[in-house]
Amino acid sequence: MIRFFLCKIILSICFMGIINAQTKVPAPCGPVPTENQMRWQEMESYAFVHFSLNTYTDQSWGFGNEDVKLFNPEKSDCRQWARICKEAGMKGIIITAKHHCGFCLWPSKYTEYSVKNAPWKNGKGDMVREMADACKEYGLKLGIYLSPWDRNSPDYGKPEYITYFRNQLTELLTNYGPIFEVWFDGANGGNGYYGGANETRKIDPKTYYDWKNTYNLIHKLQPNCVIWNDGGDRGDLRWVGTEEGSVGETNWSLLNATGDVPWNNLHFGVENGNAWVPAEVNTSIRPEWFYHPNEDSKVKTVPQLMDLFYNSIGRNGSLLLNFPIMPNGLIHPTDGKNAIEFAKAVNESFAVNLAMNKKTKASNVRGNSEKFGADNAIDAKKDSYWATDDNVKTASLTIDFGKPTLFNRFLAQEYIRLGQRVKAFTVEALVDGNWKEIARATTIGYKRILRFPAVQATQVRFNVTDSKCSPVISNIGIYDAPVFLNAPSIVRNQSGEVTITTNDIGPIFYYTLDGSEPTLNSKKYTGPFVAEGKIEVKAISYDPTLGKSSPVGSEKFDISKKGWKLVGISDEKAAAMLDGDPSSVCHQRDKKMPIDLVIDLGNSYNVRGFKYLPDQNKWSSGIITTYEFYVSDDNIDWKLVDQGEFSNIKNNPLMQIKTFAPAMARYIKLRALKNTFGDDVAGYAEVDVITE
Repeated sequence: MIRFFLCKIILSICFMGIINAQTKVPAPCGPVPTENQMRWQEMESYAFVHFSLNTYTDQSWGFGNEDVKLFNPEKSDCRQWARICKEAGMKGIIITAKHHCGFCLWPSKYTEYSVKNAPWKNGKGDMVREMADACKEYGLKLGIYLSPWDRNSPDYGKPEYITYFRNQLTELLTNYGPIFEVWFDGANGGNGYYGGANETRKIDPKTYYDWKNTYNLIHKLQPNCVIWNDGGDRGDLRWVGTEEGSVGETNWSLLNATGDVPWNNLHFGVENGNAWVPAEVNTSIRPEWFYHPNEDSKVKTVPQLMDLFYNSIGRNGSLLLNFPIMPNGLIHPTDGKNAIEFAKAVNESFAVNLAMNKKTKASNVRGNSEKFGADNAIDAKKDSYWATDDNVKTASLTIDFGKPTLFNRFLAQEYIRLGQRVKAFTVEALVDGNWKEIARATTIGYKRILRFPAVQATQVRFNVTDSKCSPVISNIGIYDAPVFLNAPSIVRNQSGEVTITTNDIGPIFYYTLDGSEPTLNSKKYTGPFVAEGKIEVKAISYDPTLGKSSPVGSEKFDISKKGWKLVGISDEKAAAMLDGDPSSVCHQRDKKMPIDLVIDLGNSYNVRGFKYLPDQNKWSSGIITTYEFYVSDDNIDWKLVDQGEFSNIKNNPLMQIKTFAPAMARYIKLRALKNTFGDDVAGYAEVDVITE
């Protein structure tokens, strides 16, 4: 009998121990964010502003020899930048204090290549100071971009440059107040002016910058900031491997603390990584980072910006959206308008959480305690959460609307202070008494938002189907968001046939051929049509069921390619680079660099530029980086009319547009001198000319 009671007491003590353990806060699961990283994550979106001497030369990257006297933004107004960013719902601004050309937007005492020698404000201006003051006025945080590569400095590539670099960093981190993020570009080493040397300099980015001691300096001067670095040691944040505005649908906020980082790890994170390194999604509101007049019609529309939102913030990342500053020192009106309307669209989409104040039921609650109950997932508090017992890695939470309710978005957040846990989940809807799966995904992290066709249901069930540790869910949201139509895509093939398409299902297209704005009274698109010669096609899509029109899609076409022929290349290859389809590609592999592409235009034209679209697979070995462009009347005597580089083309493989003094030509020659892989391949998705 005594033995029986002893066993009973021991079992009771063990049982109480289990209960007590399950009513305590769950233990952290793997690496967790620092306080600096948490503050950064909760910002969600913030701005980049790109402004430098190459703004005035229409270049992507400055070479380092641009004249300081070019910099004279007569209407510069950092308050306008800050106001637009504030109205666009952003929480901070990162200013490009120095880009690769080496020109400094503040009066650095360590170089003459700065605003102190520019005509702007008679050399008394300080753009970083004005940005800091504007951020303070509008309640925004200030960030600093300082390019480690400097194509102007005579010391770049030498040990002395690191002292110079850190001196400039010290100026920026001590004179302008609190800095929330320091941003280092990955571009480094290559050709430049370098104080007049005009040569190529190579460095080892892993060792040259001595990042460890540079980070120590940053932490000493700005202990509350985070570091983004694409070019060296692991920072607090990671690049996602693309500048297109999206991170992987699976996105772990983890990497390994040491070792090389392959592209897959940048894009998707590492499930069992040993360091917390979340994803920052950086992209521009225009195709490129600096302002180019020919991109005024290429500003991202509200539907495109909403896609960025869902593919960045909606996939456990942050959104760093760039505004290219015009030569007059202002954000272009279209850029500002679209950004502000984007913020309104986000607010409208998530204004009403249909899950709030509804009945909830969970399959398991940690220790059966209200402290971790299902209601915590819909109370809109960031520090409360639904949690399961330690040994439970699959669970479900049901939300009962009480009546049929229409919705098309589902949001979930983990309490990431305890780590990222969920590996897979599904969402089900109770429709007409039957459960129907409407969405499934992998990781959640800080925030995950799923889009799906609208469904009307009385209940929604969130199922964690796989998890590294017991799930800890801080927030669930269900929304009926407005539907936006995408601007149509317009292409013209070699025979002059124009096709208008969209990813949306069911809209009708209306278009014009004279550059005027299309309306519902414009010509209705019924299928591909022939339109040769110089034209500007504009089109809208219209969905009669929604009663909505899309933003305007626009495309300018130059002379017809109908009579064009490639010299020395088969007609099959020619079709790929002249068909208007960016997904078809022609590669020249049978020659060694330099590789010449010669095209017979069929007739003589006054040519003043050319366009080159690289293979849209950025890992292709045929993406040209350095080129020469020639013209000829007879395919015998050639004249060099342009040469240079396609800057940043690997990370941002956009249509490259180059202009030069007009020259008569029947034949054109694009000579590939180097590519991104350093091998003997030249690839072309599209090639075109610009004529007078």
